[in-house]
Amino acid sequence: MTLTVGFDLDMTLIDSRPGIRACYLALSERTGTYIDADLAVTRLGPPLAEELVNWFPEEQIPAMADLYREMYPTIAIAATPAMEGAREAIAAVRAAGGRTMVVTAKYEPNAKLHLAHLGIEPDVVVGDLWAEQKARALREYGAGVYVGDHVGDVRGARTAGALSVAVATGPCPADDLHAAGADVVLDDLSAFPGWLDGYRSAAAARA
Repeated sequence: MTLTVGFDLDMTLIDSRPGIRACYLALSERTGTYIDADLAVTRLGPPLAEELVNWFPEEQIPAMADLYREMYPTIAIAATPAMEGAREAIAAVRAAGGRTMVVTAKYEPNAKLHLAHLGIEPDVVVGDLWAEQKARALREYGAGVYVGDHVGDVRGARTAGALSVAVATGPCPADDLHAAGADVVLDDLSAFPGWLDGYRSAAAARA
């Protein structure tokens, strides 16, 4: 069976804080509504609407989400770097003969723009899925491993029956990731290729 590894996007493969912060500031200026952009980028992971509800009346959320997503490509893409080890993690899966996919709560067209800008080319990109919803895409493509930075990513992996590999590079500290049920917690993605080698060797020994 082909090894398929899924990755989250924000704070797993990309450091989206600078771009998202800039986009929230622009949205605040455009609408005249105060948004604490510095606070907002400390809790990345859940869908956009879950953050916007802190700043706008509920009935305005769909329109504000549309406006944010419309502004996002020109503000956030160029400002967003790859996380340390992101390209190497994708390359390690490829070198092992595996497939890679990105499963993210981010609006899918914008997720694809980030990856294209950074030259990161997974085999599959699926957006607009959060936490347990991510299991749908992971199951559909037969992902045996899912890598993410949030306890919601751990729940998604476990719901899909995939091995949960967590990286402590986002809003959730390592202890919270362990407590949520992560099978493995790494400091960051630079440790992933070495972990993958060990994982594959152990699987081969069991076969």
